[in-house]
Amino acid sequence: MTSTTVQDDHFQWLEEIDGVRAQAWVAERNAHAEALLTSQPQYASIKPHILQTLNASDRIPWITRRGQWLYNLWQDEEHKRGLWRRCTLDEYRKTEPAWDILLDLDALAASEQENWVWAGATALGPESPQCLIKLSRGGADAVVVREFDIARKAFVDGGFTLPEAKTSVTWIDADTLYVGTDFGAGSMTDSGYPRVIKRWQRGTSLAHATTVFEGQAQDISVGVSIDRTPGHARTVFYQSLDFYNARVFVLTATGALQALDVPSDASPTLAGALLLVRPRSAWVLAGQVISAGSLVVADVDAWLAGHREIQTLFTPTQARSLADYTLTRSSVVLQLLDDVAGRLELWTPNAAGVWQGRAVDAPFPGTLSVSALHNVELGAADPLAEHYLLSYTGFLTPESLWLGQTGDDQREVLKSRPAQFDASGLQVEQLFARSADGTRVPYFVIGPQQASGPRPTLLYGYGGFEVSLEPWYSGVYGHAWLAQGAVWVVANIRGGGEYGPDWHTAAILQHKQRSYDDFAAVAQDLIRRGITTPKQLGIMGGSNGGLLVGATFVQHPELFNAVVCSVPLLDMKRYHTLLAGASWMAEYGNPDDPQAWAFIRKYSPYQNVVAGTVYPEVLFTTSTRDDRVHPGHARKMAARMLEQGHPVFYYENTEGGHGGAADNEQRAHLLALEFGFLWRQLG
Repeated sequence: MTSTTVQDDHFQWLEEIDGVRAQAWVAERNAHAEALLTSQPQYASIKPHILQTLNASDRIPWITRRGQWLYNLWQDEEHKRGLWRRCTLDEYRKTEPAWDILLDLDALAASEQENWVWAGATALGPESPQCLIKLSRGGADAVVVREFDIARKAFVDGGFTLPEAKTSVTWIDADTLYVGTDFGAGSMTDSGYPRVIKRWQRGTSLAHATTVFEGQAQDISVGVSIDRTPGHARTVFYQSLDFYNARVFVLTATGALQALDVPSDASPTLAGALLLVRPRSAWVLAGQVISAGSLVVADVDAWLAGHREIQTLFTPTQARSLADYTLTRSSVVLQLLDDVAGRLELWTPNAAGVWQGRAVDAPFPGTLSVSALHNVELGAADPLAEHYLLSYTGFLTPESLWLGQTGDDQREVLKSRPAQFDASGLQVEQLFARSADGTRVPYFVIGPQQASGPRPTLLYGYGGFEVSLEPWYSGVYGHAWLAQGAVWVVANIRGGGEYGPDWHTAAILQHKQRSYDDFAAVAQDLIRRGITTPKQLGIMGGSNGGLLVGATFVQHPELFNAVVCSVPLLDMKRYHTLLAGASWMAEYGNPDDPQAWAFIRKYSPYQNVVAGTVYPEVLFTTSTRDDRVHPGHARKMAARMLEQGHPVFYYENTEGGHGGAADNEQRAHLLALEFGFLWRQLG
């Protein structure tokens, strides 16, 4: 049941993030949710196992290479905020590496009385001690930037520093930065990201930095990158027009900006002598049609000179799409999805410059992820120029990490994680549902091999921004859900990227309803097959996935008995006015446009929830420090449903940003609330 009458929005006061009245409301709802959900027996039994899983010492320490060092951010029970540390590859190979601790975030937070959360680091070069560290208060997207000396393990007195903002920084040289930040009035886009890039010299005031590039207020953001490949050094500026379209400019030797002649909705990569282009829609080039989702390669200097010779490395099929790619010194490694299962291909040019590809022998099915180790600045001296990291996982297969190389498919196991739950008697099955318009929609069912009758089932989805939901291993889901005899389902609905750009664009703007139809079709298929019943079926999603579950339970309340709706968009009448919301209008449309609002209003949860309808019980979760999706969405939806007499739980973490939690203790508490709620409703 839906209503297309826009209701009076008398809960706008809940959009005041730190307003006294709003905070009092949040405190009251938090107390209600925690009092009831923490008293559930499932909460007490689940939380310790979740925390143990999150803090376990046998987790794989995921790494970033810079020169001879492998860097890692590690959180555990003792170091809740994390240790930034490094070791060599030889040391990393050991069961217990001797890590060199560079920065203790917990000690820093305590000494400065700030709730610092790690937000990343940018080094001047692979062997340089100069580094810019980003610190977030409570996990927000906005960060503070400080210069750090890796060799001395200390912040640089009088070094580069930037106050809290949604900032981007790029080293030009040891004494110069490109900076995009909040320079004052007019310097940020309507979406809240940098509109201006300036060149900032050490020892000068930021106010005297020189403007080098500007976008428009209606753009999403601007950015800059520097390719430091010897002989091919190049600076590139980006003007993101919307979420899927951008203008790209190359800085020439004369200081002019030359526009890169590729479609605005394509994703170009300039790497050394290569230009790789991945078009998001069909591209006609010199009479040749390049399919959406393809990958083509050209010589970048020839392209800039006006030549248009290309070679095609990948063309999608009905089942196959390009998930990602990475570059070693000589080759391009493609990560493909074959009906949502990972495969790899390696492409290398021969002596005549003709690119040739071959399949790479790798585990299947499951999720493969490749990251090249090549540091281009090292040039021919880089011993790892042809090496890459390969990770593999599946719903029932813990992560493994290998060291591979382009010359052959022999790989060295670097790390593998032991099982985090007993998967004996469990299976993964890929099934397909038929959506309202007849489209075949894949989904994964993880559960008992010999199921006797319907079981409690949790259906998870996202369906937006061309994001693919590939199989992943979760000790949390495994212990809290699967090991208790329940079923976990992951839906690969339209709006995602599982079958390339066309799968995404089939469910945006005026076609966004197809995402919700697909999700409902999977739910109906689960019930039809006897895997579950409406009383035993719950749904879960976050961010755009929060909008997904919000729209679906409002449209199909009869299908579900529990909803976990996390950091969601829900008020689609005002989403574009709240925080980063304006950046998503290419996905949803502009509700100020009557034609766009005509289709948005039909699914916007906040405008369509009504009194008198029996809805499944809902748990809304969000974060006060989420500066991407405004917590007002969840606050207002919960308030409206409570006013209408619907049963609702609401929990807002005071930290965590868009991820919902700032450390493992907070994550364990949040997850235990969610799974305790699900068992309360579905068990």
